[in-house]
Amino acid sequence: MNTAIERINSTISPIRKEIIQHEVYAEMQALEDIRAFMQYHVYAVWDFMSLLKTLQNELTCTRVPWFPIGDAETRHLINEIVVGEESDVDAHGKRKSHFELYLDAMQQCGADTSGIEVFVHALKSGKSLEEAFDLAHTPEEARAFVRFTFRIINSGKAHLQAAIFTFGREDLIPDMFHAIVEDLHQQFPEQIATFKYYLERHIEVDGDHHSHLALKMTANLCADEDEKWLEAEQIVLESLEMRALLWEGAKKLIVSNKAHNQIVTH
Repeated sequence: MNTAIERINSTISPIRKEIIQHEVYAEMQALEDIRAFMQYHVYAVWDFMSLLKTLQNELTCTRVPWFPIGDAETRHLINEIVVGEESDVDAHGKRKSHFELYLDAMQQCGADTSGIEVFVHALKSGKSLEEAFDLAHTPEEARAFVRFTFRIINSGKAHLQAAIFTFGREDLIPDMFHAIVEDLHQQFPEQIATFKYYLERHIEVDGDHHSHLALKMTANLCADEDEKWLEAEQIVLESLEMRALLWEGAKKLIVSNKAHNQIVTH
């Protein structure tokens, strides 16, 4: 493995461990806990797609007239990832992006999709990120997470965009969470089936094949430039800190809901 990649993996190992062992997972014991988690996680699913399309715009020609841009190997890597993320299949074989599949999962399990739907609609209507946050009443931790992602998107630095895409977004949902979802699926098969399928696709498509492609893409973009690798290392660390903050927001909502339910039932 590339020594620079090994160094990044070593540097981020403690914060990755913190995210994978985050208390939010232990708090998810019921269907309503999953619903609360999804209201936060959906923003990460959405801005992942924005990061993905930024990389495609940076590394390939998406304009007319067409000209070859950059390295053909890198173009191939990002285009292959885009196909899988933007036009995967749902459990019925229908083509959908992973974001649309996630919305389906939220709707099936009864999670509130109004916030993310208002947010996306506001952006489509020409509103700024901040205006869309306010209209959607986006939780502060989700706002901070998306703001960070768009700071890197707007940096115009493809090696940083690729770095947080590669090291900051994949493989951060632990086996423990999959076991929780599996158990809930046994209890509520008609409400958890799509979310279970989404997670399985995440493992099958994103966790292995796409992770490998993304590593190659980042290595190509940083090449043998030490300064780029150092910048990448620092920004990946920051991206993981933002993920931990997002998870903390989800945990607070879950705990708050449980406390409210206890008051109501007594």
